[in-house]
Amino acid sequence: MTAHPTWQAGVYAALKAARVTQIGYVPDAGHAHLIEAAHADPDMQAVVLTTEEEGIALAAGAWLGGQRAALLMQSSGVGNTINMLSLPLNCRMPFLTLVTMRGEWGEFNPWQVPMGAATPGVLKEAGVHVRRADRPEDAPEMVAASAALAFDSQIAVAVLFSQRLIGAKVFVK
Repeated sequence: MTAHPTWQAGVYAALKAARVTQIGYVPDAGHAHLIEAAHADPDMQAVVLTTEEEGIALAAGAWLGGQRAALLMQSSGVGNTINMLSLPLNCRMPFLTLVTMRGEWGEFNPWQVPMGAATPGVLKEAGVHVRRADRPEDAPEMVAASAALAFDSQIAVAVLFSQRLIGAKVFVK
């Protein structure tokens, strides 16, 4: 099952309207539309990362250089960022991340369930303001509002895209 791309196009437009010019990502099917749009956009720098915490450093460097960045990651990668989340918190730098959730509705892989369940709480405990988009019509507005909160208030904000929104992955034999 794949999600309808209309809401993803709206999310990308919200990032552009928020003047995000750099997108860091670890490859993820749930973010495929955003990643493809970023690579196709001559005004956007799409940076493939080897691990999610590099995206926090990318966002900090962008901010110090007068630009804005967003990190795209999956809930299973949130655990990799915990130590680095102290950087935007202690330095009062904005940080925006969009997280595709796993371990929820329609999950086939039991290894995704623990981190999927822990992700909202882990982010909150790390000082990140957490928002969640469950419906396609809410996602672009949620990203726009979260980007404004992150960049205007210089705080860390995560938008979680529910697994029902992005579409459950299926195992193919």
